[in-house]
Amino acid sequence: MVFWGPDFSELQQEDPEIAEIILAELERARSGLQLIASENFTSPAVLAALGSTLSNKYAEGYPGKRYYGGCSEVDRAELIGIERAKELFGAEHANLQPHSGASANIAAYGAFVAPGDTVMAMSLSHGGHLTHGSPVNFSGKWFNIVSYGVRPEDDLIDMEEVRRIAIENKPKMIICGATAYPRLIDFAGFRDIADEVGAIMMVDAAHFIGLVAGKAIPSPVPYADVVCFTTHKVLRGPRGGMMLCKAEHAAKIDKAVFPMMQGGPLMHAVAAKAVALKEASTPEYQAYAKQVILNAQALVSGLADRGMRPVSGGTDTHLALIDITSTGVTGAEAEIRCDAGRITLNKNAIPFDQQPPSIASGIRVGTPSVTTQGMGIAQMDVIADLIDRAVRSADPQEHAVIAKQTEQLVSDFPAYARG
Repeated sequence: MVFWGPDFSELQQEDPEIAEIILAELERARSGLQLIASENFTSPAVLAALGSTLSNKYAEGYPGKRYYGGCSEVDRAELIGIERAKELFGAEHANLQPHSGASANIAAYGAFVAPGDTVMAMSLSHGGHLTHGSPVNFSGKWFNIVSYGVRPEDDLIDMEEVRRIAIENKPKMIICGATAYPRLIDFAGFRDIADEVGAIMMVDAAHFIGLVAGKAIPSPVPYADVVCFTTHKVLRGPRGGMMLCKAEHAAKIDKAVFPMMQGGPLMHAVAAKAVALKEASTPEYQAYAKQVILNAQALVSGLADRGMRPVSGGTDTHLALIDITSTGVTGAEAEIRCDAGRITLNKNAIPFDQQPPSIASGIRVGTPSVTTQGMGIAQMDVIADLIDRAVRSADPQEHAVIAKQTEQLVSDFPAYARG
């Protein structure tokens, strides 16, 4: 019985154009390597919740305090998700309603600072996120952003420099977290600095929260006033956002999400987040999270052995930033060449890059998806070889050979096994 909505055959009959695109995307994912650090494959259970009739329910407000009737069932789903999040992360309060990680970050700004206030965050060019102060983003347009970065000699965050900048600028909020920083973050150090200058400590854990859930890396929750993150990436949930905070900030956070930042929550997504949180509480998930890191380290080692420089010398997480300057190929061209070999990754600026971000001198690779598929350390060296050959070759025939070898590799580790 298809209890959550129409089956796929009905979509094929109703809208064959969109059905064809969905099937083509499934085939693309099945036939290539997915190394985008911010992507993963959700479970069929998460997809089932995401495609459920909960999509039909308008539930503006919070459980027990909705502005619409008929919310008794969606209230249960949200309350279950909240309790699962609190238990999994050891948090005092959780909000599952943000539509995305960026939405969660907007809510954190709304809860703790006002337009014109000084906020301190990691520079986008050194691995930070758009919402950490980019001039084209709300954060850079509405707030006085002061940035910190990494040291040129080792590509690591210099905590003494962070402290100096904080003391000099007295920010009201300090953000730690990044999208292209492969090392662990000193949460205790940031807490000390935030306390010294009287700032709120916000952690943007979008990239690594799944590793925290799997107890593979230290948690920011005991140190931060608020932790914002996406529910996809390593966490392997639906696309969406979430926030954790101390009990003293709960009312501020909830009001910043609704009604300040958004209206009705996506209840099908909230339910899917709850499913992912349950999955992340299992021993199997913990083993997966640890393997993600082992795979990332093995992939980095394989690329380094082939002459590509890992920024910061390696990785402690699920992602790596690779300086490919030595190959004579730009990040943009490398992305195109890898795509021709059915290897999906992204160009990425490296710290102190001489190229513009649209060209870049590096690539970013991540191992969440291939680990979900069941690949291990042995496969990472194979992948490193495929990437190296794809990047260094301008020959379409060589890329065709690589594409066939890539397809053979993933056929042994299928994403969404064929029925």
